[in-house]
Amino acid sequence: MIWIFIGPPGAGKGTQAKLLAAHLGIPHISTGDLLRQAIAEGTDLGRLARGYMEAGELVPDRLLLGLVREALEGPATKGCILDGYPRNTSQAEALTEMVHEVGQKVCGVIELEVSEQVLVDRIAARARAEDRADDTEETVRKRLVVYEQQTSPLVEYYRERGVLRPVAGEGTIEDIRDRIFRVTEERGRSS
Repeated sequence: MIWIFIGPPGAGKGTQAKLLAAHLGIPHISTGDLLRQAIAEGTDLGRLARGYMEAGELVPDRLLLGLVREALEGPATKGCILDGYPRNTSQAEALTEMVHEVGQKVCGVIELEVSEQVLVDRIAARARAEDRADDTEETVRKRLVVYEQQTSPLVEYYRERGVLRPVAGEGTIEDIRDRIFRVTEERGRSS
């Protein structure tokens, strides 16, 4: 059982992915958290990724692919919530192959839909609260452009495969969580 969260930076993917993981009793795998940890620890991957993240660019596929494969072959073999991966169709294709190789399937893809102004406001608040250097308004706006160009084609990719589940991502955390839980429960009944 693999659920994937997609949506622009600041859509609430991390918050909602953690809530769904706890609800379903499966691991939450966030490539963003794993990358920030690698940066903090000064690993080779962290040093490479830092430059991309600070420039508001996506970390290249080759750096993320091994990280995700390792997670899918580890404790997440009984299912997981993926947050921050895939970010483009080539990653989605590689993920589809990996999921098949480990004997799992993607149950659904939650697409959090949020307006641009709400995204900018949320990220500005997060930057102040968490002292995150990668969350300046200029970097955020650049990441939104990159998202639209590179990541939004995932919507069509997953829609074509019949697993896309759009969810309104504005409102309280609890309201959004409840919408997501309803979507996952409906998917569970139809499987």
